[in-house]
Amino acid sequence: MSEQKQIMTADEIRRALVRIAHEIDERNGGLADVVLVGIRRRGAPLAERIAAAIADFEGLRVPVGYLDITLYRDDLKLRGPVPLVRKTDIQTDITGKVVVLVDDVLYTGRTVRAALDALTDLGRPDRIQLAVLVDRGHRELPIRADFVGKNVPTARAERIEVHLREAGDEADEVVIVRPR
Repeated sequence: MSEQKQIMTADEIRRALVRIAHEIDERNGGLADVVLVGIRRRGAPLAERIAAAIADFEGLRVPVGYLDITLYRDDLKLRGPVPLVRKTDIQTDITGKVVVLVDDVLYTGRTVRAALDALTDLGRPDRIQLAVLVDRGHRELPIRADFVGKNVPTARAERIEVHLREAGDEADEVVIVRPR
């Protein structure tokens, strides 16, 4: 058994993503060379939402792509005999660009490491930055997010779940799940 507690509402998610969009613009001195790349699954709709926020305040649409990292994971053998591979779809050449990787939760850093490996197969960006909705700590690799929606200190036994309508969830929210 476990108990859930909401730690971000839909409005708090929206505000965090708008803030991240502004920070991306400010950090890079504009958006001319920025490409947003959402890590599949929930990083993809978050990247789209950040792009929409940028379009609202800058009036331009930054390119958005989606990255599947399944075959780059270091725990592939632990995931069963047939991993579910989704499509990588990045329509823009990332060579020489500022790629902002977008994911829902930063935990051990292993997902980001896999994403970095996958990106190098697609081109050589000028810089890679990381935007996450939630940073929960417990890094196993020396990886740090450049843009964070919310820092949530957690115990290892806890889980952070990001629910998004685009992913088929009933509502937009972030919950912490604690074992009893």
